[in-house]
Amino acid sequence: MPTVSSEELAAAAGVNSAKLRKDFSYLGSYGTRGVGYDVEYLVYQISRELGLTQDWPVVIVGIGNLGAALANYGGFASRGFRVAALIDADPAMAGKPVAGMPVQHTDDLEKIIEDNGVSIGVIATPAGAAQQVCERLVAAGVTSILNFAPTVLSVPDGVDVRKVDLSIELQILAFHEQRKAGEDAAPEGAVPPAPGRQQRKGPDGDVPAVMPA
Repeated sequence: MPTVSSEELAAAAGVNSAKLRKDFSYLGSYGTRGVGYDVEYLVYQISRELGLTQDWPVVIVGIGNLGAALANYGGFASRGFRVAALIDADPAMAGKPVAGMPVQHTDDLEKIIEDNGVSIGVIATPAGAAQQVCERLVAAGVTSILNFAPTVLSVPDGVDVRKVDLSIELQILAFHEQRKAGEDAAPEGAVPPAPGRQQRKGPDGDVPAVMPA
C-alpha cells in the first residue's frame, strides 16, 4: 500500500513538516509513526473536506466556442463534477450534440435545474445576456455560479460567484514579464526612480537630483 511521509509532503509543498502534520490532524488523519500516511486514504480525506466525494451536477449556459470547450473538458468528472446539461438561447443549437450531449434551449432552464438537482451553474454567455441568465439560475435554485462572461454579476446574499477573467490572468503574466524585462535591462545596483517622479542630473552633471513630475 503506497505511503508518503510528512517530510516528503512538506518538501513538495514548501512548508514545515510539523505544521503539515498539525494541519492533517484536523482531517482526522494522524498517519503512522515511522510509516507515514496512506496515500489513498489521505486523498479521500482531503477530497471529503473539499466536498469532492459526492456527485455535483453542473449546467453550462452558453454553448459558443468557450461553452463547447468547457463541455469537452475532461477534468470535471475526475473532480466530482458531472455536466448535467448544456443550455443555449439559440434555437438552431437545440438538439445539436456537443461533447456527446444534446444542447437544450434556455426555455427549459428551470425544469432542467429542478430535474437534475443542480446547485452549480456555469455562465459562458456574452456579457449582455449574463445577468439575466444569472437571475434565472438563482430563481431556479442555483446557489453557486462560475462566471466566464466578461461582466460583473449582481447576486443576492447566499449566492456565491467566482469570476474567471482570462484577460486579467494575461495582464498578470504581462506584469511579471515586464518586471523580468526591467530587471534584465537595469544595471547592477541601479535604483529605479520613485513612482510619479523623474530623474535628472544635478548641476555638476554627476549627482542625480529628483524633481516632481
